[in-house]
Amino acid sequence: MADIILNVDVREGVGTGGARAARRAGLVPGVLYGGDKAPVAISVNERDFRKSLYTGKLLGHLVKLKYGKETQSVIAREVQFDPVTDRPLHFDLMRVDEKQTITIEVPVHFINEDQCGAFRQGGSLEVVRHSVEVKVRADHIPEDLIVDLAGHKLGDTIRWSDLKNTGDVEPTITDRDFVIASIKTSSAAKAADEIEEAIAEEQAEAEAAAVEAGEVPATEQGDEENPEDKTED
Repeated sequence: MADIILNVDVREGVGTGGARAARRAGLVPGVLYGGDKAPVAISVNERDFRKSLYTGKLLGHLVKLKYGKETQSVIAREVQFDPVTDRPLHFDLMRVDEKQTITIEVPVHFINEDQCGAFRQGGSLEVVRHSVEVKVRADHIPEDLIVDLAGHKLGDTIRWSDLKNTGDVEPTITDRDFVIASIKTSSAAKAADEIEEAIAEEQAEAEAAAVEAGEVPATEQGDEENPEDKTED
């Protein structure tokens, strides 16, 4: 069931002018669409909307929309923000049935990084997908999909089959066990190794050149004189 209830009003003014008027009145304009009904311009009190948004359970989750005595299950699809103030400017809600299977993006979270020895060896996590598009019943949408990094090694590739919390969801990519992330040697660690190798190689070349030039005597153990081999005349 939905954890969040959005109390909405129907907006009479549509378009850019209507949206600006709603914002000036302390509201966040939005659109309700989907199902077999026409889109409806709505608005929500900005303070209440922010509270719901900051719970982390608004976007991509089942929400209960309330208009007067009417209620409707919806999915919050998108929220647009002001790039400077981060103020919510607009939102989209999609009508759904709670038992309806929908397609939606679910975020991927990585846990137990401190228990992954690869990072202590200079490894770094290269994330291919921060979210995965899945098919899931509207009332079974997971909070996230989990990657447990404990025990992973350098060079490991993490795929869909490695994810946890996938029991009720099906990926829209079905033709392969696709990649989520990989653990690679970090560029800094790799650069340090290459520098050390270059220094060692340069030192070896310098020593070889010095021997060839006669600046450093090349002594062979067999050439050394053994005192015990000397005989007195």
